[in-house]
Amino acid sequence: MMTNKALKIGTLAALGASVLILSSNISFAGHHLASEIKKAETSVGTVLTNAEGLTLYTFDKDEAGKSNCYDSCATNWPPMPAEASSKDEGDFTVVKRKDGTFMWAHDGQPLYTWVGDSAKGDVTGDGVGGVWHVAKP
Repeated sequence: MMTNKALKIGTLAALGASVLILSSNISFAGHHLASEIKKAETSVGTVLTNAEGLTLYTFDKDEAGKSNCYDSCATNWPPMPAEASSKDEGDFTVVKRKDGTFMWAHDGQPLYTWVGDSAKGDVTGDGVGGVWHVAKP
C-alpha cells in the first residue's frame, strides 16, 4: 500500500514528466526551414519547392536581401513566407518586407511561388516576362 507521501511524490513526478514532454513538443512546433523548403526534380532540372512541392522562383528586379514584388506582383507571385522568429540557415536567409511580413531568400534572392503553377513539378513561371526564374539549389 502506498503512503500519502509516496503517492504525492509519484504524482509530482508524473506531472513533471508531462510538463517536460509538452515543453519539448512546443520547441519543435515552430517553422523550420527543412520543413518549409525542399528540392524536387522537374522538367528543367532540380529546383527548390515549398512544403507542398510547388516550385519557387526568383525575380530579377529584386535586390540582394530585398523584395521589390508588392501589390499585384505579390498577388501573382506570393512570397515564400517565413516566421518573424525564423533564423538564417546556410544559404537561406530571412528577408523583412516593407509591409512588415517576412519571407525566405536563397543566396540573397527572395523566393516566390507562382499562381500559374497548380501541381508538384509545374514550372510554368520560369521565364515569365524574362525576369522570373526557377530557384535552383
